[in-house]
Amino acid sequence: MKVIDLKNWERKNQFEFFKDYEDPFFNITATIDVTNLYAFCKKQNLSFFLAGLYVANQAMNQIPAFKLRFKNGDVVEFDNIHIDSTVLNDDETFSFCHFVTAPTILEFIKNSSKVIEDHRNGIVDDSQVYDLDVAHSTTIPWVSITGFKHARNGNEKEIGIPKIVFGKYYEENGRKIMPFSVEVHHALMDGVHVGLLYEKMQGFIDQLL
Repeated sequence: MKVIDLKNWERKNQFEFFKDYEDPFFNITATIDVTNLYAFCKKQNLSFFLAGLYVANQAMNQIPAFKLRFKNGDVVEFDNIHIDSTVLNDDETFSFCHFVTAPTILEFIKNSSKVIEDHRNGIVDDSQVYDLDVAHSTTIPWVSITGFKHARNGNEKEIGIPKIVFGKYYEENGRKIMPFSVEVHHALMDGVHVGLLYEKMQGFIDQLL
């Protein structure tokens, strides 16, 4: 982790402009072609849900802006970030699970499947609840979303954790298209960084064999 030198930061002007906004977050919802990801998961008998988390996590870790957070009055950049996600329970409630980044999709899914299994068996580790080196994720598999508004408790603007949402994929011209929402703190990044996330996620998916 390193502390950003705000006086010499290339985004100093944008940071100063947005940092004290009452609501400094902006949200973009667009689509990703997940045809190749779906086929890869079917072929390898892998969780499509966890594969999507892996792709998002890998892409974020390649974009420095997505690793920025507020901490003790400073802006810091973490070396790596992980991903926390809602997981649907059998009784239609949900739980929060913490998934650690991994170098390969197979390793990530193996480790993350164990986290879910432990959670459903009552083995819950809440030690990462207040970690900053994460992105927050949820999945809405019932609706092909075209936008999304997150519930907030009032202090998120002092932290700056990105939030992502996977929607229900749909068929279009023989392709599987998934809506994907990204919400980020405007003092820490701009639309170009969110656009880069979509680009990198699509690149990861297209390279799967």
